[in-house]
Amino acid sequence: MSNHKKGMRAVFASAYDALRRKRTVAAVYFTLRFLVIAVMVAQFFNGDFESVFLCALTLVLFLLPTVFERALMIDLPNTMEIIIMLFIFAAEILGEISSFYTTFKSWDTILHTLNGFLCAAIGFSLVDLLNRNERFSLSLSPAFMSIVAFCFSMTIGVLWEFFECGMDQLLLLDMQKDAVVHEISSVMLDPAGRNTPTVIRGITDVIVVANGEEISLGLGGYLDIGLLDTMKDLFVNFIGAVVFSWIGYFYVKSRGQGRFASRFIPKVLDKNKE
Repeated sequence: MSNHKKGMRAVFASAYDALRRKRTVAAVYFTLRFLVIAVMVAQFFNGDFESVFLCALTLVLFLLPTVFERALMIDLPNTMEIIIMLFIFAAEILGEISSFYTTFKSWDTILHTLNGFLCAAIGFSLVDLLNRNERFSLSLSPAFMSIVAFCFSMTIGVLWEFFECGMDQLLLLDMQKDAVVHEISSVMLDPAGRNTPTVIRGITDVIVVANGEEISLGLGGYLDIGLLDTMKDLFVNFIGAVVFSWIGYFYVKSRGQGRFASRFIPKVLDKNKE
């Protein structure tokens, strides 16, 4: 066995040991893992092997916070670990396999808002760890740290939208969910061919021609292909990022006395205690 594989096995073994020392986190982890395994078995017998793979990926993702915790020698707050695991379960198992994205219209919005909040917390934590590390001569202001956290969160949100668009174009997955609108404005509809927006209102149906056959979509309006969904996702990501950046600012301003923010900001482990 190569040293790389031995190292990875040691990291995962250490992660399990660390997980057992956090009873609340361990209880949530093993409960969610049991549910995911149950779904995996059910999907296997249903012949849905794509969902089986998604379940296996979810099990791996559950361990990543603890793996990073051990690899980077930091201590993630219990609240943050639990929320990350619940987020993964809500996105992959409930959202994708159980179709919560289509059943509950606000499901995707809630998750993107939470994603903006969590990514801002992660970005803020990375800067905070550097700021407190003796090996780096950094003394960043609370405002600068908040700006970095905000930018980190928005960058992750944009990269995710790039990923969704790429999957929609390459694999036709429709990750950027469509929306039905009743009016459109486009310069391409200008009969004079100029750069003048032409507005069409009161749209109740759209007819497409495929293979010489006219097909009525019967949607009650015009089908917007993902633009509104993308902008909505980025906007709620923005809200989540702003909220935590604001909280993080006052956390540093009060020199770490904020109880709420401390639930999302990791601490550097004392190697002597390991």
